[in-house]
Amino acid sequence: MLINLGTPKSPYPKDVYAYLKQFLNDPRVIDLPHFIRYFLVNWIILPFRYKKSSLAYQKIWTENGSPLLINSQDLVISLSQELGNQYQVVLGMRYGNPSIKEGLEHLKECNKIIVIPLFPQYSSAATGSAIEELLRTIGSQLNIPEIHIKKDFYCDPDFINAYTNLIKPYVHNKQIEKVIFSYHGVPVRQLEKGICNITCSKINDCPSMQVDNLSCYRAQCYETSRLIAGSLNLDRSQYEVSFQSRLGKTPWIQPYTDITLIELRKKNINSIAIVCPSFVADCLETLEEINIKAKEQWSSLGGNEFLFIPSLNNDILWVKSLKQMIYRMM
Repeated sequence: MLINLGTPKSPYPKDVYAYLKQFLNDPRVIDLPHFIRYFLVNWIILPFRYKKSSLAYQKIWTENGSPLLINSQDLVISLSQELGNQYQVVLGMRYGNPSIKEGLEHLKECNKIIVIPLFPQYSSAATGSAIEELLRTIGSQLNIPEIHIKKDFYCDPDFINAYTNLIKPYVHNKQIEKVIFSYHGVPVRQLEKGICNITCSKINDCPSMQVDNLSCYRAQCYETSRLIAGSLNLDRSQYEVSFQSRLGKTPWIQPYTDITLIELRKKNINSIAIVCPSFVADCLETLEEINIKAKEQWSSLGGNEFLFIPSLNNDILWVKSLKQMIYRMM
């Protein structure tokens, strides 16, 4: 089973409202006491956000539907073909459809299930929530199968190789001054709950991976960046790491992607390539937030070249990477 975050049924306000209500009321997404979260989501965020989000979804929606759903379904098909008839591959979305419960229904005759949440770097809000929902759902079954879960794959050599090969033509065939690795952000408070036991600024580069920060989302993002950059023969001066998609006024992990663009223009950087390695399928955050909004921001700042690098989607090396992960989990 491959698990991704989810998508509204349609880009229109009613369906976006329903999707955001389910998503934002998840206590792992907004990790505040129930009453505060309920008030914040249902009385402040949703009434003012769902129409704006609907317009954003309408910008990227295709005639075939949601890009995230289409890309995820294409990956399932490609992986099924790569693995052969010995395996059954299904998709489950944490929010929306097809749900995790629906995916498990297709696997009810299986005695062994391999689960890969499609989030390279572990975060409680994404990976943790997906695993919790999976275990809650499967725990109600009479016959509970053997379950193997891939918690993260931020440093998996095949994953790094797949992303490196995806990025290489964009970087090496153009006169790009900076490569930006933009990751989905999380609130700083989520890193201060004991997951990371290393004291750092949460602004500068994270230290290399060690026992005390193995489960730190920010540290994993920096490690992914270092590994991909190393494979591309980029030194530290040639790339930036930043975080996007912050919500509300509470501090999120930095540096922020939009602020990074401003700082680069102050340094007279004119040409950039931007890639989002916390996403393996193109979605709202890559197609609208980066390829539309960030591109418009870069242009308004007087920047010249802006190369958007797509996600892995169903790239053949990515499919083969998943195949190798599955084999190792057997």
